Amino acid sequence: MSLSTARTPINRRWTQHLAPLLMAWLLATAWGSVVQTHWNLQALVNLGVDIPAAVRARTTWQDLIGFAPVYAGILAAGWLPALAVAALLARRWPAGRSALLAVAAGVGMVAAVRTVDAVAPMPVFIDATRHLPGLLAMAAGAVVAGLLYARLTARR
Repeated sequence: MSLSTARTPINRRWTQHLAPLLMAWLLATAWGSVVQTHWNLQALVNLGVDIPAAVRARTTWQDLIGFAPVYAGILAAGWLPALAVAALLARRWPAGRSALLAVAAGVGMVAAVRTVDAVAPMPVFIDATRHLPGLLAMAAGAVVAGLLYARLTARR
């Protein structure tokens, strides 16, 4: 058996997971960006600032362009080790694969955000994650994305 033939199943399996992983990562990134945008806008509304729908939409779009790429990097840093561990655990517990990947995606996101907070000069890097409700709202997107990844890569 040649070396290239021996690698084919591994390469195919890897590439079959890449597109679903990217889709899930983009979902979690967009979700987190939109949540933090509207979390911050609502804080301004609570202070008495009137924010029209057009401003909300424009701000959301600007954050998707400006903040989302930064958040995507933070998310990737947390997801890579967390999803790798979940995938290894799923080999031993295949029935729990979806739950493991979903929890890993959420925990990876929280761990990454808290790590950035620990090294950032400001008290928190993403204001929406300052308190538990905002952190959970952003983590919910990561969990949903983890479930999407699990669903898209499930063996049929």
